Amino acid sequence: METTFLLGGDLPVHRLGYGAMRLCAQPGNFGRYPDWEAGKRLLRRALELGINFIDTAHAYGPSCNEELIGDALAPFPPGVVVATKSGVEKTAPDKVFADGRPEQLRRRCEESLRLLKVERIDLYQLHRPDPNVPLAESVGALAELRQAGKVRHVGLSNVTLAQIEEARGIVPIVSVQNRYNLLERADDPVIDYCAENQIAYLPWGPLAAQPFAPEAPLAGKANALAWLLQRSPNIIAIPGTTSITHLEENVAAAQTPLSDEEFAALSAPPPG
Repeated sequence: METTFLLGGDLPVHRLGYGAMRLCAQPGNFGRYPDWEAGKRLLRRALELGINFIDTAHAYGPSCNEELIGDALAPFPPGVVVATKSGVEKTAPDKVFADGRPEQLRRRCEESLRLLKVERIDLYQLHRPDPNVPLAESVGALAELRQAGKVRHVGLSNVTLAQIEEARGIVPIVSVQNRYNLLERADDPVIDYCAENQIAYLPWGPLAAQPFAPEAPLAGKANALAWLLQRSPNIIAIPGTTSITHLEENVAAAQTPLSDEEFAALSAPPPG
């Protein structure tokens, strides 16, 4: 099993990353993480364990998740890739809406650059297509940011295969971040398409967690992460946690491949 993926053809990243969304206040990942220093320690421990891909977004907090990452890790060590997203606004834990207007995407990019304390964002993703804005306009704004040198690579999140193909006609797309896990596999065709085109696939909800739910159905099942990594060589798993112990367990799970028999058993269609 390959342990790294060449993101965008030039950024080698370990295939177990870290999803930073939970380093916000709860419920709904809304507000500053209450133990700021503990959050910084966890992020630094992730790098010590060899994780070099961290996923965040403007909507996480909003903004304060990016601020925490910048506070903990900037200047980023060589080889560390921080991906962020814009295109979703959050005004309350349960009030979330798409905003893919080009001017808003440009505004949020400038804010992310400032909070992460970088001059260029390695991976900038459209968080969600906005039904009120043509996809070409939103993706076009990200292409302009790439052309201006503020973004290195462009990615998409919460998209269909048709939307990926449309976006690729505007700018090179190096990542897709959709919901996928052992129990929810509707995105199988998207994963295979991405693998064929050297596009990274970042499954969110890798342990099948639901918003506001206290427990994820696959929490504590190390083989759920191992299965994802063996499912396709372009998958970069980004489980999130607020526990250093759990973080270390995730890293250990990613380093323990499943046998062919175990993988086949888990790959059987989920019940229902």
